[in-house]
Amino acid sequence: MKQLNQYSEQIAGLCIENDRVDPTLYEDYGVFRGLRDLNGNGVLTGLTNISKIVASRTVNGEKVPCDGELWYRGYRVQHLIEALGEEKFGYERIAYLLLTGVLPSSKEEDEFSDNLGQVRTLPRNFTRDVIMKAPSKDIMNSMTRSILTLASYDNTAANTELANSLRQCIQLIAEMPLLAAYAYHAYNHYEKNASMIIHRPNPKKSTAENLLLLLRPNQKYTLTEAKVLDTALILHMEHGGGNNSTFTTRVVTSSGSDTYSTIAAAMSSLKGPRHGGANIKVMEMMTDIRTHVRDVRDREAVAAYLTKILDKDAFDGKGLIYGMGHAVYSLSDPRERAFKKYVMELAEEKGRLRELALYQNVEELAPRIIASRRRIYKGVSPNVDFYSGFVYDMLGIPTELYTAIFAIARIVGWSAHRIEELVCMDKIIRPSYLSIMKERDDE
Repeated sequence: MKQLNQYSEQIAGLCIENDRVDPTLYEDYGVFRGLRDLNGNGVLTGLTNISKIVASRTVNGEKVPCDGELWYRGYRVQHLIEALGEEKFGYERIAYLLLTGVLPSSKEEDEFSDNLGQVRTLPRNFTRDVIMKAPSKDIMNSMTRSILTLASYDNTAANTELANSLRQCIQLIAEMPLLAAYAYHAYNHYEKNASMIIHRPNPKKSTAENLLLLLRPNQKYTLTEAKVLDTALILHMEHGGGNNSTFTTRVVTSSGSDTYSTIAAAMSSLKGPRHGGANIKVMEMMTDIRTHVRDVRDREAVAAYLTKILDKDAFDGKGLIYGMGHAVYSLSDPRERAFKKYVMELAEEKGRLRELALYQNVEELAPRIIASRRRIYKGVSPNVDFYSGFVYDMLGIPTELYTAIFAIARIVGWSAHRIEELVCMDKIIRPSYLSIMKERDDE
């Protein structure tokens, strides 16, 4: 291995020399890097009935930023959450909506929840033989390995007919909390020398409740805790179809691949820090601010330190105030607005209003500071991940599981897009790359 490491270092320079593309050529040839045009708009690659993002309006022929909207199957996500009330959990109800396109009746919702509860289990000895045999701090890698291994326990794993693929998706949706919780407990035991905790799920409980009881030694939680987590899962379920992991789902599905391989590919996309790790960076930044600002309620002191972060003189030197801004939204992220109420309720229950005050100060001050020092085209506002890490921390969820919880939510959206692609699929998604290679004479 040492020899290979040295050899790789040796030839890496050749890759840099021969793979680099002059950035100006992208504009010269009209190629949009990252599938986004020069105005930041996504290049259209498909059509969908599943969800919609609204970030601007056309007024007198001009594109004008507006408060963000997120729609699931024709319903505003804020309205779906509000309709649940203060005590009802909605993950299962809205998962049914995204998968089928219709809100379930009470009977249909109970039937769907019952089916999830019945299959929220793993094959005999799977936890011991697969999850515990190779514990890893990288919970996403562990979960991805488990998803691929589950295919070996499915006699119809390669069958991509619609009903069978839907059955596989529902089963994976149910199993995801187990894969995440057990992977963490294995790592916590074998790598951190802590006690081993393996609880069985309760088929009568919601997904959010099961996740909390699987993670906690005493299996206890409050209604507020479960409700906040349920809301977080709903808000992370789906996001317009154009995000990296959902596009990966569509691409892999279009090749005719099976459900397990498709979801594993989406997991590999989500684990990338540019996609699924934003809330961790927010948490690290907030810890850094608390370390360097004596009183986080002192708005002038917080503003001064945020300016240092923006000027690359503090925190990680990247010049970014994490949790601020979004690739699509401009004036506001509807998910953040829907989530804030529950964040405040949980902070009060947990006695962490002082920390919440820091978040609120940053939320108010950062957009002004950014706008005063940089040219802003579409506005800056907090995104959903600005608060999500704080919520997970208040729930006692370790940082190793933050992206895994994102996956527990987003697998519903991935599944919906896989099903839609199967229904509509008639071509493999095969983008084109323009070659700028220089031809050489044979040597």
